[in-house]
Amino acid sequence: MTAQIESSSNERADMSNLGSASIPDSDATPAPKVDPKQGRRAGTAAFIGTTIEWFDFYIYGTASALVLGKLFFPEVSPAMGTLAAFATFAVGFIARPLGGIVFGHFGDKFGRKNTVITTLLLMGAATVGVGLLPTYEQIGFMAPILLVLLRVIQGVAMGGEWGGAVLIATEFAPPGKKILYGAFAQQGSPVGNLLATVSFLGLTYMSAENFGAWGWRIPFLASSVLILVGLYIRLKITESPEMIAATEKAPQKRTPIVELLHNHWKVVSLAIGAVVAGVAITYVKTTFALSWATTELEFGRTQFLQVITAALIAQVIIQPFGAILASKVDAKKAILMMLLPELVLLPAMFLLIQTGNFWLAMFGMVLATAPHAMYYAALAGVLAQLFPTTIRYTGISVAYQVSTALFAGTAPFLSQALLSATGSIWVVVCLGLGYVLISVVCMSLLLRGKSWINREGEAGHVAEASTTSASVSEAEESAPTTSR
Repeated sequence: MTAQIESSSNERADMSNLGSASIPDSDATPAPKVDPKQGRRAGTAAFIGTTIEWFDFYIYGTASALVLGKLFFPEVSPAMGTLAAFATFAVGFIARPLGGIVFGHFGDKFGRKNTVITTLLLMGAATVGVGLLPTYEQIGFMAPILLVLLRVIQGVAMGGEWGGAVLIATEFAPPGKKILYGAFAQQGSPVGNLLATVSFLGLTYMSAENFGAWGWRIPFLASSVLILVGLYIRLKITESPEMIAATEKAPQKRTPIVELLHNHWKVVSLAIGAVVAGVAITYVKTTFALSWATTELEFGRTQFLQVITAALIAQVIIQPFGAILASKVDAKKAILMMLLPELVLLPAMFLLIQTGNFWLAMFGMVLATAPHAMYYAALAGVLAQLFPTTIRYTGISVAYQVSTALFAGTAPFLSQALLSATGSIWVVVCLGLGYVLISVVCMSLLLRGKSWINREGEAGHVAEASTTSASVSEAEESAPTTSR
């Protein structure tokens, strides 16, 4: 693809759209060279680090559905205890935007590497703390208070972790492979979830008395070993080449969050909506469905954890194909191909679970997992290309974490509340379908805006190849940028 370089300030100003500031000429700073060995190491570090952090985050969700209500809120009914446990689960999500802003600031100002090392250690400390926490029976009302506090720390750590891990991967990516490299960080979520589910699945073979007394603590305490592994790997990586190139220029005068909200508020608002289907559907289909199936239906705890495990194995296998699809096909078409099937498969999943048949429930959950899993794989690479380097950590963290706080963290609570209020699972299904439609609309708008079309205009910010996109080609002809 060939394109002319225009130096007219008017044309550079025209490149600003959706609230984003003018993108500087790529002549200002040449694209940094990427060491393939460091790139592979960064991708591995992003994958292993996010796997560990997601394991820590997901074991809390599984424990909430199975045991935390009984241990920390014993003086209410079982349904209300589960609801209270899900409320503490949501607290972790509410804290995540704070983590995104705080660690995004340090990551944009001082670098990605040290920031993600800090988030890993913080998450590990909070998770082990939950594993050591006395129950309500032992210390009374202080138990749920300390539980909430540790969950807040988990949320702050995860809020800073995700954006840094994505950028460690994508900013080391070779030209045209940002979406593929972003999938390394995304793959940590299903693998972490799978490890969390398998760990509790193994514990279900204990007696209920032993599981409630001490067995549930094992995954939380085992996290300490995983954190040491992740720390060793992250200490081996270097700072990303794009961040190094950005810091060699004049220092940024504005605080990243101020710059983001002042010049990029429309992009970040749409990005919040674009994230919804990638995060909220998971908690409807796993955390809520686990509680629903084991309390309202005839499924045993071990049995339905096996259903979820099969779906997670399928997700680990299927998810990377979403990044491949979005790299090979026009992104707008790819997003629709990935999300629209969910409108059929999500209702089908709940219908099949409702039959009470183990194999039908497993089949339904595996099918319904594919669309949002593939979308999730492509999501990180897309978001990482919407913001300039000096506010990118803050930008993608705020978008992702605000969305998880508003939609993902509240999904099990809202689902349980809707079910309790109406007695119908189909109201919950409608909630899930609403999540999908929000993302279809918002992502479609993002991919038609100049923040996406002109993303290659920034120094050191190489775009994905879009050889099949007619709309992108037409936009490049009317607003020329540096050739890729």
